[in-house]
Amino acid sequence: MASDAQQPGKVPRVGVLRFGSPPPADRFAEPFRQGLRELGYIEGQTIIVEYRWAGTSDRAAELAAELVRLKVDVIVAFVTPAAYAAKNATRAIPIVVSAADPVGTGLVASLARPGGNITGVSLMLPDLAGKRLELIREALPGVARVAFLAHGAGPAAPLFIRETQVAAQKLGVRIQPVIVEGPEEFEGAFSAMRREQAGALIVQPIFTEHRQRIVALAAKNRLPTISDPREFADAGGLMSYGPNLREIYRRAATYVDKILKGTKPADLPVDQPTRFEMVINMKTAKALGLTFPPSILIRADQVIQ
Repeated sequence: MASDAQQPGKVPRVGVLRFGSPPPADRFAEPFRQGLRELGYIEGQTIIVEYRWAGTSDRAAELAAELVRLKVDVIVAFVTPAAYAAKNATRAIPIVVSAADPVGTGLVASLARPGGNITGVSLMLPDLAGKRLELIREALPGVARVAFLAHGAGPAAPLFIRETQVAAQKLGVRIQPVIVEGPEEFEGAFSAMRREQAGALIVQPIFTEHRQRIVALAAKNRLPTISDPREFADAGGLMSYGPNLREIYRRAATYVDKILKGTKPADLPVDQPTRFEMVINMKTAKALGLTFPPSILIRADQVIQ
């Protein structure tokens, strides 16, 4: 399939499948487009990109099948449920994923030797669970119970919860998993957190597109909140800590380029992020009556005033 894309006169066609809804300025597509431009591709002329956005796992499966019917040369799948949909749709078309933990969720055999038709970038998000909990504990030394808002329909949720609970045992903190299937369950989720007297909240990054609503509910319940993408802190969450996602999505274009030039996915090791960023929202901290210790502030990549 990859070699077919380089036949004389043939313009390669790439399918991009993302789990979520397309916001006005999409944080997935634009860095990927930038990566393609840097590699010399002109979208619509020297490469055709088919973008698909799925709000549910069932819809992701339908759109993945649609991309297979279009006979795209490569599928790029952003977010773990999209990666699973692509994997289930084809064993022949190369797939480039950007997923929470490709090994832990069974997408690839290993980082060094992914095997099969899938490669890409591991976001290492479950691996950072302990770090996020440490930051919450450092900012809130007296916190005893931390809620974790998880996506029940996604394969990565158990990994996030498990890694967070391991870290919680070491820190002497109790974790309250609150599992929802979609945004229609947010109100009930926050009611459960309030009943159990959670002192802080960690949000699985799959809910980034719903960050405004989550942040509003967190503010209403005076619940300090941390997640991975910086968009959460920008939207009014207390903190964010995670990999530089724009860099990762831009890097996906490099994998596409190599595959179109003939390299098999099985021969392309899964990459890992090298840049992480911490953002603190001081406006939110003041609204919650919190004072950050200098030990955290000095490590922040950005402090929103």
